[in-house]
Amino acid sequence: MEKELIINSTATDVEIALLEDSRLVEIHRQKTNSNFSIGDIFVGKIKKLMPGLNAAFVDIGYKKDAFLHYTDLGPKIPSLIKFTQQALSGESKSSKLEGFDLSEEIVKTGKIDQVLSKKTHVLVQILKEPISTKGPRLSCEINIPGRLMVLTPFANGVAVSKKITNQEERKRLQVLIESIKPKNFGLIVRTAAEGKKVADLHEELKELVDKWEQMYQQLIKVTTPPGKLLSELDKTSSILRDILSDSFNRIVINDKDLYENIKSYITDIAPDKAKIVQLHRTRVPIFEAHGITRQIKSSFGKTATMSSGAYLIIEHTEAMHVIDVNSGPKNVVNVQDNAILGVNLEAGEEIARQLRLRDIGGLIVIDFIDMKNAEHRKVLEQKMRDFMHLDRAQHTILPLSKFGLMQITRERVKPEVKINTAEVCPSCQGTGKVNPTILVVDELERDMQFVLQSRPNLSFSIQVHPFVHAFLMQGFPSTRMKWYFKFKKWIRVVPNEECHIHEYHFFDKSGDEIRLT
Repeated sequence: MEKELIINSTATDVEIALLEDSRLVEIHRQKTNSNFSIGDIFVGKIKKLMPGLNAAFVDIGYKKDAFLHYTDLGPKIPSLIKFTQQALSGESKSSKLEGFDLSEEIVKTGKIDQVLSKKTHVLVQILKEPISTKGPRLSCEINIPGRLMVLTPFANGVAVSKKITNQEERKRLQVLIESIKPKNFGLIVRTAAEGKKVADLHEELKELVDKWEQMYQQLIKVTTPPGKLLSELDKTSSILRDILSDSFNRIVINDKDLYENIKSYITDIAPDKAKIVQLHRTRVPIFEAHGITRQIKSSFGKTATMSSGAYLIIEHTEAMHVIDVNSGPKNVVNVQDNAILGVNLEAGEEIARQLRLRDIGGLIVIDFIDMKNAEHRKVLEQKMRDFMHLDRAQHTILPLSKFGLMQITRERVKPEVKINTAEVCPSCQGTGKVNPTILVVDELERDMQFVLQSRPNLSFSIQVHPFVHAFLMQGFPSTRMKWYFKFKKWIRVVPNEECHIHEYHFFDKSGDEIRLT
């Protein structure tokens, strides 16, 4: 699978589009003045304990207090509080933990007021960005991530990614990391470390320990908490760090300074991949040049249409997202079990893409087309797991219920991506909205294909708005000529000023209109 990263930088934000085999699967947006990002480390002050919720509210400088649940404290929280207090009071003289006396771990079933008290100062890390009216969600299990491994202070264990399946390689990495890690620091070995040399691992470990030192130096300078101690990489670099692999074949950026920064970063973490970084030089907007604008227009909104004519209706409520699968009026299903399975499988693949693209989290309920065949239900469930395999967010998929519903829970760490794709209607002077004009030719071709499949010997013409007619006829080969090569049939296109720009009609030889439904 080929992967491309297209980065559009403007004065106010950075947009990052991830393409897999030229299909848009993820889009990320980061404001240039964002102060709260996942992974940022703060020294916070406990503002309020909520024993009923077994949680605390923490002041980290955000307009709303951040939320810290007991389960996110981590077993090493006493050691973390002790280290924080010693650093703030001046008792601690070094960030190294070799001589640090670790405190006894807390139990999983404890109470928040047994561990924390009001006005306690503690190190915290952003677990989830502020969403809607809620403040950030925090964790006290501090992680400093790198491309090959993750540093975890106050722990001594070494964990190897389950995705590294070769037992000899797992053992090699386990023994190697045990031999080089500093005392009272734990390490999580990531999948990207597979096959890496000792020098590469040692170099990254040194960089991670240096980051811990930088955080400590900021901590001892804090006079009145809260305060930010360590910022996560910007969105672009963190995505590159987490997903860059051998399957990436291109990274295109439209900003020269950002291009230089990313090329330098790639050269540091993966020198052999530096050549894939390219600077976008043409005047055509970068997203338009790579077909991303069209994909955004067709993928967002309440309805998502698939190539077969089937479509999804995606609704959002306060508690969940609901997705309804429809075969479409032009999809000839004929109540055949295999055809229904085909539509459901196509829908399942598109749903997996939509969840990543919109970054939909929480509970998702999908109403697939009813299938009576038990074997087909099992096939759909397994295929859905396969479709979701590339999703980096943690998720759980339940089997189809007896009502034909599938439930999915997906990790939510930041607000859902929402893009308004509706345009002001040119035929009603802005009093209503219609589907994007950029898709009118795609919709026309889809309907024309339906007419040709249902009546292969029929001769017909199409009446369209003059602007659309001009677009279809211009160039060599024109769109109409491409239709001739594709469908082996010459189709007459007639301009009609009474049609608005999105309207078109099919007529047979006798001038009677061909109804599509």
